[in-house]
Amino acid sequence: MQEIQTPCVASLTWTLHDAQGELIDVLEEATEFLVGGDDLLAKVEEALIGQPLGAEVPIALQPEEAFGDYRPELTCFEARALFPSQLEVGMRFEGLPEGAATPDMPKDVIYTVTEIYPEHVVLDGNHPLAGIGLRMHVQVRALREATPEEIAARSVGNGLVDVLESGSAPPDATLH
Repeated sequence: MQEIQTPCVASLTWTLHDAQGELIDVLEEATEFLVGGDDLLAKVEEALIGQPLGAEVPIALQPEEAFGDYRPELTCFEARALFPSQLEVGMRFEGLPEGAATPDMPKDVIYTVTEIYPEHVVLDGNHPLAGIGLRMHVQVRALREATPEEIAARSVGNGLVDVLESGSAPPDATLH
């Protein structure tokens, strides 16, 4: 395989900066992504189609092309007593805790603890990169044909979001 086409599996490395040039993430170890599935953001995939093995591709992403605009309505306060005693800023939870005071919040969202006070905890359901323009520099390290199983699953199991979140985020926790 000489160039990226759909469907195929591309092994990629990258550096990721915000729009002001601050480094956010470096993927140094080549990681496989299904092109033509659900592993990559649409604009990233679009920029990679037709690129040859070894290509280095700069990609600029506006917030709406990456992790969306920041939505203040996804921030809430919950009682400190609802959380484990070993709570730290940056911990993440799937959904709100049992007994949450803001039951109208989405249940299928990962909430990040952003502030801890004696009586309450601030939770943010936005992706950590929501509202941020991003600049990626992607390198195509290897290409191969996708297997029928990968095509059916629409993934090789390494989604861009998962890879970014596993790099620097604390392990996920659950309250359920």
